[in-house]
This record gives sequence, structure tokens and C-alpha cells, in this order.
Amino acid sequence: MTQVPGTQVNALGIVGAGTMGAGIAQVAALAALDVALLDVDAARTAQARAVVAAGLDRMVAKSKLAPEERDAALARVRGTTDYAALGECDFVIEAATENEALKVKILRAVDAVARPEAVLATNTSSISITKLAASTAHPSRLVGMHFFNPVPLMSLVEVVRGLLTGDEAVAAATALARRLGKSPVVMKSAPGFVVNRLLVPMLNEAIFAYAEGVAGAGEIDEAMKLGANHPMGPLALADLIGLDVVAAVMEVLHREFNDPKYRPAPLLAEMVAAGRLGRKSGRGFHDYGQAR
Repeated sequence: MTQVPGTQVNALGIVGAGTMGAGIAQVAALAALDVALLDVDAARTAQARAVVAAGLDRMVAKSKLAPEERDAALARVRGTTDYAALGECDFVIEAATENEALKVKILRAVDAVARPEAVLATNTSSISITKLAASTAHPSRLVGMHFFNPVPLMSLVEVVRGLLTGDEAVAAATALARRLGKSPVVMKSAPGFVVNRLLVPMLNEAIFAYAEGVAGAGEIDEAMKLGANHPMGPLALADLIGLDVVAAVMEVLHREFNDPKYRPAPLLAEMVAAGRLGRKSGRGFHDYGQAR
């Protein structure tokens, strides 16, 4: 790379049209970026675009956005299933599910079509940036950009430097995060980075306490809200994040640190196996009715 395009980004590619991808697309469109949102089929990108539209509609209803601004932002988001479309982008963010093999496959595909000066980022919440970068042909341009859910509301972005990440990629990711209205915090690659290394083991411990019958889910959540001044209890937060994501992060921490204190709660694995993933499946430690 010969330039730092962070403030020059006009076109942003996002791979993965799930919750995180749609959220990133929304804030990017509001920042006047043209967004190419890629997934394996058009139905997924159409659904993500509908999620973006709903988010913008809520802003209009709250008088935070004018109707014409909503229309302009939504028009900037286009769905695609063709990796070639990412060749037009100045910056590409991988936002697929927390699966290392899948992320490696996606990043290699993006690396093959991206412009030489483009920066690549991964929204992984726990996987080594160094390991992901080493799987590509141009490791210096891969940087971690860990957004938090819900993206339109959460201000933090962890900008994660791998051992092979270049200064230009870090600077570009930091600049892009600020353009999206976020507060970037730069850190080096380590299992779980900062937030999930501290947060997810706490959620895991709450699951152990629930499984041991120390208290019910509602009581555990209420105790932490009142006793620790948390806005949301740990089991409700695990449901919001997705129990599959919580399990994936704990598995990475346990494997990478090889320390029994990071052992995933057995009940967590059981709930994931049963499809009780939290809010997105309609039921986790709490009941949310139909999936959403």
C-alpha cells in the first residue's frame, strides 16, 4: 500500500448480510458511503437491506433523520452475490459468522479481487488477526474492526493490529471508524481482544450459576443490574449477543489460553445444540416469542 485511504473512502464493501453486516451498512450509508453488501444469495442481502430500511425509518419517526435523508441513505446500499463488485471498493469489511475457516475463505476471496490500495478488515470478535492475515496474500492490509451490536447504537470499535498489520491499515481503519461516528480504540491482537476477554467469561460464569441453581435467570439478571449497575443482566446480554457467538468466543479463549478458567459452561453448549440461541431464535435464557 502506498496511501492511507481512510478519509478517502467512498465505496465500502461488506461481506456478510447478517445482523452486524446490516448494522455496519446502515451507519456507512448515513456517512455518505456507497455500500456493496455481499452474501451467498440475493434473498439474504434483500433481507439485510430491509433491516437497514427499518432502522432508518425508526430514525425518521424519532425526528433524527429527514425522510429525504433516509431515502438517500437507503439508495446507497446495494446487495450483491458477486465478489467482483468488491473490486470497486476502497475498503472491505468481512462481517460473517464467528467461524475461522469461513472467515479465511472469505478473506482470501476478497484479497483476490480487491484493489491494491484497498484495506481489508475483519469484524471478528475473538479470532487472531495475525492468523487471519497470514492466510491472505497481502497480510499487511488486514486489520481488525470489531463493531458491537447493535451497531447503530454502540459507539466502540476495537481496531486490532495483528503482528503483520501495517500502520497504514490501522490508520485507515481508525479514520473510517471516526467517519462512521464511532470511537475507535486501538489494541494488539490477543484472544478476545479487550472487551470480550473481560465480558464473555462473566457471561459464562452467570450461565454456570444458573445451571447450578444458584438463582433463576430473572433473579441473576436483576441482581447484576441492581448490584453492579449494569444496564442489562448477563443472561439477557448473552441472549442479545447470541449464545452461539458467546460459545464461539469462549471456545477461542479456552483453546488459545489453554486455561481451565475459560472452560465454556456445558449448559451453553447444550442450548446452542438445541437451537436456543437467544433473541434471534426467539428463546434463550429468556423467552422472546417468535424469532427476530
